[in-house]
Amino acid sequence: MRNQPKYHFFKNTTYALQGMKDVIAHETSFKIELAIALVLLPLLLLLDLELLYKLLMFMSLMGMLLAEVINSAIERVVDLVTMEQHEMAGRAKDVGSAIVFLSIMVFVIVWLSSLAHYGGLI
Repeated sequence: MRNQPKYHFFKNTTYALQGMKDVIAHETSFKIELAIALVLLPLLLLLDLELLYKLLMFMSLMGMLLAEVINSAIERVVDLVTMEQHEMAGRAKDVGSAIVFLSIMVFVIVWLSSLAHYGGLI
């Protein structure tokens, strides 16, 4: 049997909002990436790009935030299991960091190529 209460939409939404509040309060990297998103989202709406480009840019921006939340969850679970220096714990945290790194690379490539297209460079 799973250690999970029965599904309730509003209760689950409350859990999600608590998680967002917690990650904003305790994760500096997430705060930085959220600030970037809050600056770029209005810019995205103002750009005269095709909808497909805007969607790709939005998804890459949200992907970066999602990756940071996943990384934070991995780090917290590892810290819950052991606070000792352990090779596998370090490797798990490194994989979480790799997720963030790859998402940032996707974000940068999508935004630069889309903006280059917008500017007529491509």
